Amino acid sequence: MELKNLPSVDEVLKDSRIQSLEKVYARHLIVQAVRDELDVLRAEIMGSGIRLTRDEARERVVVEVVHRLNTLHQGSLKKVINATGVVLHTNLGRAPLSLETAEHIAGLAQGYCNLEMDLEEGKRGSRYQHLESMIVSLTGAEAALVVNNNAAAVLLVLNTLAKGREVIVSRGQLVEIGGSFRIPEIMALSGAKLVEVGTTNKTYLSDFEQAVSPDTALLLAVHTSNYRIVGFTHEIPLRELVGLGCRLELPVVQDLGSGCLVDLSPWGLEAEPTVQECIKEGVDLVTFSGDKLLGGPQAGIIVGKKHLIDAMKRNHLLRALRVDKLTISGLEAVLGGYLSGEPQNKIPVLHMLTRDPADLEVTADGLCRAIREELQDWDGQLDVRVIELKDKVGGGAYPLQELPGYGVEIALGFDPGRLVYRLRTLEPALLPRIKEGAIIISVRTLQAGEADLIPGLLRRALEAL
Repeated sequence: MELKNLPSVDEVLKDSRIQSLEKVYARHLIVQAVRDELDVLRAEIMGSGIRLTRDEARERVVVEVVHRLNTLHQGSLKKVINATGVVLHTNLGRAPLSLETAEHIAGLAQGYCNLEMDLEEGKRGSRYQHLESMIVSLTGAEAALVVNNNAAAVLLVLNTLAKGREVIVSRGQLVEIGGSFRIPEIMALSGAKLVEVGTTNKTYLSDFEQAVSPDTALLLAVHTSNYRIVGFTHEIPLRELVGLGCRLELPVVQDLGSGCLVDLSPWGLEAEPTVQECIKEGVDLVTFSGDKLLGGPQAGIIVGKKHLIDAMKRNHLLRALRVDKLTISGLEAVLGGYLSGEPQNKIPVLHMLTRDPADLEVTADGLCRAIREELQDWDGQLDVRVIELKDKVGGGAYPLQELPGYGVEIALGFDPGRLVYRLRTLEPALLPRIKEGAIIISVRTLQAGEADLIPGLLRRALEAL
Protein backbone atom coordinates (compact mmCIF):
# COMPACT_ATOMS: atom_id res chain seq x y z
CA MET A 1 0.00 0.00 0.00
CA GLU A 2 1.21 3.51 -0.84
CA LEU A 3 0.64 6.61 1.30
CA LYS A 4 -1.65 8.01 -1.39
CA ASN A 5 -4.18 5.33 -0.45
CA LEU A 6 -4.64 6.75 3.03
CA PRO A 7 -8.18 8.14 3.40
CA SER A 8 -8.64 11.81 4.17
CA VAL A 9 -9.95 13.06 7.50
CA ASP A 10 -13.23 14.11 5.87
CA GLU A 11 -13.61 10.71 4.24
CA VAL A 12 -13.34 8.96 7.60
CA LEU A 13 -15.69 11.45 9.26
CA LYS A 14 -18.43 10.57 6.76
CA ASP A 15 -18.54 6.95 7.93
CA SER A 16 -21.85 6.25 9.72
CA ARG A 17 -20.05 4.72 12.73
CA ILE A 18 -17.99 7.86 13.18
CA GLN A 19 -21.03 10.10 12.76
CA SER A 20 -22.86 8.16 15.46
CA LEU A 21 -20.05 9.07 17.86
CA GLU A 22 -21.11 12.71 17.68
CA LYS A 23 -24.08 11.85 19.94
CA VAL A 24 -21.63 11.07 22.72
CA TYR A 25 -18.39 12.97 22.07
CA ALA A 26 -17.44 16.53 21.18
CA ARG A 27 -16.65 16.87 17.45
CA HIS A 28 -13.15 18.23 18.03
CA LEU A 29 -12.26 15.07 19.99
CA ILE A 30 -13.50 12.90 17.14
CA VAL A 31 -11.51 14.87 14.56
CA GLN A 32 -8.36 14.65 16.66
CA ALA A 33 -8.82 10.91 17.15
CA VAL A 34 -9.15 10.43 13.37
CA ARG A 35 -5.98 12.44 12.75
CA ASP A 36 -4.10 10.49 15.40
CA GLU A 37 -5.09 7.12 13.97
CA LEU A 38 -4.18 8.24 10.47
CA ASP A 39 -0.76 9.24 11.80
CA VAL A 40 -0.37 5.82 13.43
CA LEU A 41 -1.23 4.04 10.20
CA ARG A 42 1.03 6.34 8.17
CA ALA A 43 3.98 5.57 10.44
CA GLU A 44 3.29 1.83 10.19
CA ILE A 45 3.20 1.99 6.40
CA MET A 46 6.48 3.85 6.27
CA GLY A 47 8.09 1.54 8.82
CA SER A 48 6.90 -1.88 7.69
CA GLY A 49 5.65 -1.35 4.15
CA ILE A 50 2.27 -3.03 4.72
CA ARG A 51 -0.07 -3.00 1.73
CA LEU A 52 -3.78 -2.28 2.18
CA THR A 53 -6.47 -1.06 -0.18
CA ARG A 54 -8.09 2.30 0.45
CA ASP A 55 -11.21 0.59 1.79
CA GLU A 56 -9.13 -1.57 4.11
CA ALA A 57 -7.23 1.44 5.39
CA ARG A 58 -10.42 3.41 6.00
CA GLU A 59 -11.99 0.46 7.84
CA ARG A 60 -8.95 0.10 10.06
CA VAL A 61 -8.93 3.80 10.99
CA VAL A 62 -12.67 3.79 11.72
CA VAL A 63 -12.43 0.73 13.97
CA GLU A 64 -9.48 2.18 15.88
CA VAL A 65 -11.17 5.56 16.35
CA VAL A 66 -14.33 3.93 17.71
CA HIS A 67 -12.27 1.77 20.06
CA ARG A 68 -10.13 4.71 21.23
CA LEU A 69 -13.07 6.98 22.04
CA ASN A 70 -15.16 4.29 23.70
CA THR A 71 -12.22 3.35 25.91
CA LEU A 72 -11.69 7.02 26.73
CA HIS A 73 -15.34 7.46 27.65
CA GLN A 74 -15.73 4.29 29.69
CA GLY A 75 -12.39 4.56 31.46
CA SER A 76 -9.97 1.72 31.97
CA LEU A 77 -10.83 0.82 35.57
CA LYS A 78 -13.13 -2.19 35.66
CA LYS A 79 -14.50 -4.63 38.19
CA VAL A 80 -12.34 -7.72 38.73
CA ILE A 81 -13.41 -10.90 40.51
CA ASN A 82 -10.37 -11.89 42.57
CA ALA A 83 -10.14 -15.68 42.48
CA THR A 84 -6.42 -15.82 43.30
CA GLY A 85 -6.77 -16.34 47.05
CA VAL A 86 -4.48 -13.35 47.70
CA VAL A 87 -6.52 -11.22 50.09
CA LEU A 88 -4.57 -7.95 49.85
CA HIS A 89 -3.79 -8.04 46.14
CA THR A 90 -1.89 -4.82 45.38
CA ASN A 91 -2.55 -5.05 41.63
CA LEU A 92 -6.28 -5.36 42.32
CA GLY A 93 -6.62 -2.39 44.66
CA ARG A 94 -5.79 -4.06 47.98
CA ALA A 95 -8.58 -3.90 50.58
CA PRO A 96 -12.13 -4.13 49.18
CA LEU A 97 -14.64 -2.03 51.09
CA SER A 98 -17.90 -3.24 52.55
CA LEU A 99 -21.25 -2.23 51.06
CA GLU A 100 -21.93 -0.12 54.15
CA THR A 101 -18.63 1.74 53.71
CA ALA A 102 -19.29 2.31 50.00
CA GLU A 103 -22.77 3.66 50.78
CA HIS A 104 -21.35 5.97 53.44
CA ILE A 105 -18.83 7.36 50.93
CA ALA A 106 -21.50 7.76 48.24
CA GLY A 107 -23.85 9.55 50.63
CA LEU A 108 -21.23 12.18 51.43
CA ALA A 109 -19.86 12.39 47.89
CA GLN A 110 -23.18 13.26 46.26
CA GLY A 111 -23.47 16.60 47.95
CA TYR A 112 -21.69 19.00 50.25
CA CYS A 113 -20.32 18.08 53.66
CA ASN A 114 -18.64 19.76 56.61
CA LEU A 115 -15.13 18.75 55.51
CA GLU A 116 -13.54 21.93 56.87
CA MET A 117 -16.51 23.53 58.60
CA ASP A 118 -17.25 23.66 62.31
CA LEU A 119 -21.05 23.58 62.18
CA GLU A 120 -21.47 24.40 65.87
CA GLU A 121 -19.22 27.46 65.77
CA GLY A 122 -20.15 28.42 62.23
CA LYS A 123 -16.52 28.93 61.21
CA ARG A 124 -13.74 27.11 59.39
CA GLY A 125 -12.68 23.80 60.92
CA SER A 126 -10.04 21.16 60.18
CA ARG A 127 -10.44 18.13 57.94
CA TYR A 128 -8.21 16.16 60.31
CA GLN A 129 -10.58 16.42 63.27
CA HIS A 130 -13.12 13.98 61.79
CA LEU A 131 -10.90 10.91 62.27
CA GLU A 132 -8.57 11.82 65.10
CA SER A 133 -10.83 10.99 68.04
CA MET A 134 -11.79 7.63 66.49
CA ILE A 135 -8.16 6.63 65.90
CA VAL A 136 -7.09 7.81 69.35
CA SER A 137 -9.87 5.76 70.97
CA LEU A 138 -8.84 2.63 69.08
CA THR A 139 -5.06 2.90 69.49
CA GLY A 140 -4.57 4.58 72.86
CA ALA A 141 -2.33 7.23 71.28
CA GLU A 142 -2.39 10.88 72.32
CA ALA A 143 -3.08 12.17 68.82
CA ALA A 144 -3.42 11.07 65.20
CA LEU A 145 -3.01 12.40 61.67
CA VAL A 146 -4.04 10.93 58.30
CA VAL A 147 -2.27 11.51 54.97
CA ASN A 148 -2.63 9.90 51.56
CA ASN A 149 -0.49 6.75 52.05
CA ASN A 150 2.08 5.25 54.39
CA ALA A 151 5.04 6.38 52.31
CA ALA A 152 3.70 9.92 52.68
CA ALA A 153 3.32 9.35 56.42
CA VAL A 154 6.99 8.33 56.75
CA LEU A 155 8.01 11.25 54.53
CA LEU A 156 6.09 13.76 56.65
CA VAL A 157 7.49 12.39 59.92
CA LEU A 158 11.09 12.52 58.71
CA ASN A 159 10.74 15.92 57.07
CA THR A 160 9.17 17.41 60.20
CA LEU A 161 11.42 15.89 62.83
CA ALA A 162 14.70 15.21 61.06
CA LYS A 163 15.22 17.49 58.05
CA GLY A 164 18.94 18.17 57.74
CA ARG A 165 19.72 15.81 60.63
CA GLU A 166 20.52 12.14 61.15
CA VAL A 167 18.11 9.22 61.43
CA ILE A 168 19.50 5.93 62.70
CA VAL A 169 18.01 2.68 61.35
CA SER A 170 19.06 -0.96 61.30
CA ARG A 171 20.58 -2.06 58.00
CA GLY A 172 18.33 -5.13 58.04
CA GLN A 173 15.24 -2.88 58.02
CA LEU A 174 15.97 -0.80 54.93
CA VAL A 175 12.97 -2.21 53.13
CA GLU A 176 11.57 -1.60 49.68
CA ILE A 177 7.94 -0.66 50.28
CA GLY A 178 6.78 -1.65 46.80
CA GLY A 179 6.91 -0.27 43.29
CA SER A 180 10.65 0.43 43.86
CA PHE A 181 9.90 2.92 46.67
CA ARG A 182 12.60 2.36 49.25
CA ILE A 183 13.15 3.68 52.76
CA PRO A 184 16.55 5.25 51.88
CA GLU A 185 15.04 7.13 48.93
CA ILE A 186 12.12 8.40 51.00
CA MET A 187 14.54 9.46 53.70
CA ALA A 188 16.67 11.36 51.20
CA LEU A 189 13.57 13.06 49.78
CA SER A 190 12.58 14.16 53.28
CA GLY A 191 15.92 15.90 53.77
CA ALA A 192 17.00 13.57 56.58
CA LYS A 193 20.40 11.89 56.64
CA LEU A 194 20.43 8.11 56.79
CA VAL A 195 22.72 6.41 59.29
CA GLU A 196 22.79 2.61 58.83
CA VAL A 197 23.84 0.45 61.75
CA GLY A 198 24.41 -3.25 62.27
CA THR A 199 24.46 -5.82 59.50
CA THR A 200 21.80 -7.28 57.25
CA ASN A 201 21.04 -10.13 59.65
CA LYS A 202 22.18 -8.83 63.05
CA THR A 203 21.77 -5.48 64.80
CA TYR A 204 22.29 -4.79 68.50
CA LEU A 205 21.34 -1.94 70.79
CA SER A 206 25.01 -1.06 71.10
CA ASP A 207 25.08 -0.37 67.34
CA PHE A 208 22.48 2.35 67.86
CA GLU A 209 24.23 3.74 70.96
CA GLN A 210 27.58 4.04 69.17
CA ALA A 211 26.02 5.79 66.18
CA VAL A 212 24.24 8.51 68.17
CA SER A 213 25.75 11.97 67.71
CA PRO A 214 24.71 15.57 68.47
CA ASP A 215 23.24 15.60 64.96
CA THR A 216 20.92 12.63 65.61
CA ALA A 217 17.22 13.55 65.33
CA LEU A 218 15.45 10.23 65.91
CA LEU A 219 15.68 6.45 65.99
CA LEU A 220 13.67 4.63 63.31
CA ALA A 221 12.35 1.07 63.51
CA VAL A 222 10.87 -0.39 60.32
CA HIS A 223 8.73 -3.51 60.74
CA THR A 224 9.71 -5.99 58.04
CA SER A 225 6.13 -6.84 57.16
CA ASN A 226 6.84 -7.79 53.54
CA TYR A 227 9.80 -10.14 54.06
CA ARG A 228 11.62 -12.14 56.72
CA ILE A 229 15.29 -12.70 57.47
CA VAL A 230 15.55 -16.12 59.09
CA GLY A 231 18.35 -18.19 60.54
CA PHE A 232 21.36 -16.52 62.17
CA THR A 233 19.64 -13.23 63.07
CA HIS A 234 19.14 -10.70 65.82
CA GLU A 235 16.95 -7.60 65.95
CA ILE A 236 16.43 -5.19 68.82
CA PRO A 237 13.16 -5.62 70.75
CA LEU A 238 11.10 -2.47 70.38
CA ARG A 239 10.95 -1.84 74.14
CA GLU A 240 14.78 -1.76 74.29
CA LEU A 241 14.97 0.78 71.48
CA VAL A 242 12.32 2.86 73.26
CA GLY A 243 14.36 2.66 76.46
CA LEU A 244 17.42 3.94 74.61
CA GLY A 245 15.39 6.78 73.12
CA CYS A 246 14.15 7.77 76.56
CA ARG A 247 17.66 7.79 78.02
CA LEU A 248 19.02 9.90 75.17
CA GLU A 249 15.87 12.04 74.83
CA LEU A 250 15.45 11.00 71.20
CA PRO A 251 12.05 10.16 69.69
CA VAL A 252 11.55 6.60 68.47
CA VAL A 253 9.43 6.15 65.33
CA GLN A 254 7.97 2.79 64.29
CA ASP A 255 6.95 2.27 60.67
CA LEU A 256 4.57 -0.69 60.92
CA GLY A 257 3.81 -0.84 57.20
CA SER A 258 0.61 -2.88 57.00
CA GLY A 259 -0.40 -2.11 60.57
CA CYS A 260 -3.28 -3.93 62.24
CA LEU A 261 -5.67 -3.05 65.07
CA VAL A 262 -6.66 -6.67 65.76
CA ASP A 263 -4.61 -9.61 67.04
CA LEU A 264 -5.20 -12.22 64.35
CA SER A 265 -3.37 -15.08 66.10
CA PRO A 266 -6.63 -16.61 67.47
CA TRP A 267 -7.52 -17.37 63.84
CA GLY A 268 -4.23 -19.14 63.13
CA LEU A 269 -2.18 -16.27 61.76
CA GLU A 270 1.29 -15.53 63.10
CA ALA A 271 1.53 -13.01 65.91
CA GLU A 272 2.18 -9.53 64.50
CA PRO A 273 2.58 -6.34 66.55
CA THR A 274 -0.62 -4.31 66.61
CA VAL A 275 -0.66 -0.53 66.63
CA GLN A 276 -1.96 -0.56 70.20
CA GLU A 277 0.93 -2.76 71.36
CA CYS A 278 3.49 -0.40 69.82
CA ILE A 279 1.91 2.56 71.59
CA LYS A 280 1.97 0.65 74.90
CA GLU A 281 5.68 -0.04 74.38
CA GLY A 282 6.18 3.73 74.49
CA VAL A 283 6.96 4.45 70.84
CA ASP A 284 6.67 8.17 70.13
CA LEU A 285 5.13 7.77 66.65
CA VAL A 286 3.72 4.84 64.67
CA THR A 287 2.92 4.95 60.95
CA PHE A 288 0.81 2.40 59.05
CA SER A 289 -1.37 1.93 55.98
CA GLY A 290 -5.13 2.33 55.71
CA ASP A 291 -5.74 -0.05 52.80
CA LYS A 292 -3.94 -3.15 54.04
CA LEU A 293 -4.72 -5.03 57.25
CA LEU A 294 -6.83 -2.14 58.50
CA GLY A 295 -9.20 -2.85 55.60
CA GLY A 296 -9.97 0.70 54.49
CA PRO A 297 -9.20 3.08 51.60
CA GLN A 298 -5.64 4.08 50.73
CA ALA A 299 -4.23 6.29 53.48
CA GLY A 300 -1.24 6.71 55.74
CA ILE A 301 -2.04 6.96 59.45
CA ILE A 302 0.30 8.50 62.02
CA VAL A 303 -0.39 8.04 65.74
CA GLY A 304 1.60 9.01 68.80
CA LYS A 305 2.66 11.92 71.00
CA LYS A 306 0.53 15.04 70.60
CA HIS A 307 3.38 17.55 70.43
CA LEU A 308 4.94 15.62 67.53
CA ILE A 309 1.62 15.29 65.69
CA ASP A 310 1.00 19.02 66.18
CA ALA A 311 4.42 19.77 64.67
CA MET A 312 3.47 17.78 61.56
CA LYS A 313 0.17 19.64 61.29
CA ARG A 314 2.15 22.87 61.03
CA ASN A 315 4.40 21.50 58.27
CA HIS A 316 3.47 23.04 54.89
CA LEU A 317 4.27 19.68 53.26
CA LEU A 318 1.07 18.34 54.81
CA ARG A 319 -1.04 20.25 52.29
CA ALA A 320 0.56 18.26 49.46
CA LEU A 321 -0.12 14.99 51.28
CA ARG A 322 -3.59 15.62 52.65
CA VAL A 323 -6.57 13.34 52.17
CA ASP A 324 -9.88 14.29 50.56
CA LYS A 325 -13.47 13.87 51.73
CA LEU A 326 -13.83 10.45 50.05
CA THR A 327 -10.88 8.97 51.92
CA ILE A 328 -11.99 10.53 55.19
CA SER A 329 -15.54 9.26 54.82
CA GLY A 330 -14.31 5.76 53.91
CA LEU A 331 -11.98 5.59 56.91
CA GLU A 332 -14.74 6.96 59.12
CA ALA A 333 -17.00 4.06 58.17
CA VAL A 334 -14.25 1.43 58.51
CA LEU A 335 -13.11 2.71 61.91
CA GLY A 336 -16.73 2.67 63.00
CA GLY A 337 -16.70 -1.07 62.32
CA TYR A 338 -13.86 -1.47 64.80
CA LEU A 339 -15.50 0.73 67.41
CA SER A 340 -18.74 -1.25 67.30
CA GLY A 341 -16.95 -4.55 68.02
CA GLU A 342 -16.30 -7.80 66.12
CA PRO A 343 -14.62 -6.10 63.11
CA GLN A 344 -13.89 -9.55 61.59
CA ASN A 345 -17.59 -9.68 60.73
CA LYS A 346 -17.76 -6.14 59.32
CA ILE A 347 -14.42 -5.50 57.58
CA PRO A 348 -14.10 -7.61 54.38
CA VAL A 349 -10.33 -8.08 54.72
CA LEU A 350 -10.61 -9.38 58.27
CA HIS A 351 -13.58 -11.55 57.32
CA MET A 352 -11.58 -13.20 54.52
CA LEU A 353 -8.53 -13.72 56.74
CA THR A 354 -10.51 -15.30 59.56
CA ARG A 355 -12.90 -17.53 57.58
CA ASP A 356 -13.23 -21.11 58.80
CA PRO A 357 -11.69 -23.55 56.27
CA ALA A 358 -14.79 -25.74 56.67
CA ASP A 359 -16.93 -22.82 55.50
CA LEU A 360 -14.61 -22.32 52.52
CA GLU A 361 -14.97 -26.00 51.62
CA VAL A 362 -18.77 -25.68 51.58
CA THR A 363 -18.53 -22.62 49.32
CA ALA A 364 -16.11 -24.40 46.98
CA ASP A 365 -18.36 -27.45 46.80
CA GLY A 366 -21.35 -25.31 45.82
CA LEU A 367 -19.33 -23.48 43.16
CA CYS A 368 -17.98 -26.76 41.79
CA ARG A 369 -21.51 -28.15 41.33
CA ALA A 370 -22.66 -24.93 39.64
CA ILE A 371 -19.73 -24.98 37.20
CA ARG A 372 -20.35 -28.63 36.33
CA GLU A 373 -24.00 -27.91 35.65
CA GLU A 374 -23.24 -24.88 33.50
CA LEU A 375 -20.60 -26.72 31.43
CA GLN A 376 -22.16 -30.20 31.33
CA ASP A 377 -22.76 -29.97 27.58
CA TRP A 378 -19.32 -28.57 26.80
CA ASP A 379 -17.63 -30.43 23.94
CA GLY A 380 -14.16 -30.23 25.44
CA GLN A 381 -12.82 -32.43 28.20
CA LEU A 382 -13.09 -30.46 31.47
CA ASP A 383 -12.32 -32.04 34.83
CA VAL A 384 -13.90 -29.90 37.57
CA ARG A 385 -13.19 -30.72 41.22
CA VAL A 386 -12.76 -29.21 44.70
CA ILE A 387 -9.18 -29.01 45.97
CA GLU A 388 -7.40 -27.81 49.09
CA LEU A 389 -5.33 -24.63 48.66
CA LYS A 390 -2.82 -22.44 50.42
CA ASP A 391 -3.97 -18.83 50.18
CA LYS A 392 -1.93 -15.70 50.90
CA VAL A 393 -2.48 -12.53 52.92
CA GLY A 394 -0.61 -10.33 50.39
CA GLY A 395 -0.14 -6.56 50.43
CA GLY A 396 3.26 -6.78 52.11
CA ALA A 397 1.87 -8.55 55.18
CA TYR A 398 2.63 -11.99 56.65
CA PRO A 399 5.16 -12.90 53.92
CA LEU A 400 5.60 -16.50 55.10
CA GLN A 401 2.02 -17.16 56.19
CA GLU A 402 -0.11 -19.61 54.22
CA LEU A 403 -3.84 -19.77 54.87
CA PRO A 404 -5.54 -23.17 54.55
CA GLY A 405 -8.33 -22.83 52.03
CA TYR A 406 -10.33 -24.44 49.26
CA GLY A 407 -11.02 -23.80 45.62
CA VAL A 408 -12.21 -25.30 42.37
CA GLU A 409 -9.70 -26.73 39.89
CA ILE A 410 -10.70 -26.93 36.23
CA ALA A 411 -8.38 -29.20 34.25
CA LEU A 412 -8.61 -28.09 30.64
CA GLY A 413 -6.52 -30.41 28.54
CA PHE A 414 -4.99 -27.39 26.77
CA ASP A 415 -2.84 -24.37 27.59
CA PRO A 416 -4.78 -22.36 30.24
CA GLY A 417 -3.19 -19.10 29.10
CA ARG A 418 -5.73 -18.63 26.30
CA LEU A 419 -8.69 -19.13 28.64
CA VAL A 420 -7.21 -16.87 31.33
CA TYR A 421 -6.79 -14.11 28.74
CA ARG A 422 -10.46 -14.40 27.77
CA LEU A 423 -11.51 -14.33 31.44
CA ARG A 424 -9.45 -11.19 32.06
CA THR A 425 -11.14 -9.35 29.20
CA LEU A 426 -14.74 -10.06 30.24
CA GLU A 427 -17.07 -7.71 32.12
CA PRO A 428 -16.53 -8.29 34.98
CA ALA A 429 -13.03 -9.69 34.61
CA LEU A 430 -12.20 -12.95 36.37
CA LEU A 431 -8.64 -13.50 37.62
CA PRO A 432 -7.95 -17.12 38.66
CA ARG A 433 -4.73 -18.91 39.52
CA ILE A 434 -2.91 -20.71 36.73
CA LYS A 435 -1.64 -24.26 36.95
CA GLU A 436 -0.13 -26.38 34.21
CA GLY A 437 -3.10 -27.54 32.16
CA ALA A 438 -5.64 -26.05 34.59
CA ILE A 439 -7.04 -22.96 36.25
CA ILE A 440 -7.90 -22.71 39.94
CA ILE A 441 -10.56 -20.53 41.52
CA SER A 442 -9.93 -19.80 45.20
CA VAL A 443 -13.17 -19.04 47.01
CA ARG A 444 -11.60 -17.14 49.93
CA THR A 445 -11.39 -13.86 48.01
CA LEU A 446 -14.78 -14.02 46.30
CA GLN A 447 -17.13 -11.23 47.34
CA ALA A 448 -20.88 -11.50 47.89
CA GLY A 449 -22.68 -12.67 44.75
CA GLU A 450 -19.53 -13.26 42.70
CA ALA A 451 -19.65 -17.06 42.91
CA ASP A 452 -22.99 -16.93 41.10
CA LEU A 453 -21.36 -15.14 38.15
CA ILE A 454 -18.41 -17.47 37.67
CA PRO A 455 -20.10 -20.38 35.82
CA GLY A 456 -21.51 -18.01 33.19
CA LEU A 457 -18.19 -16.19 32.82
CA LEU A 458 -16.42 -19.49 32.24
CA ARG A 459 -18.89 -20.45 29.51
CA ARG A 460 -18.51 -17.07 27.78
CA ALA A 461 -14.72 -17.31 27.90
CA LEU A 462 -14.69 -20.87 26.58
CA GLU A 463 -17.05 -19.96 23.74
CA ALA A 464 -14.71 -17.11 22.75
CA LEU A 465 -11.70 -19.41 22.33
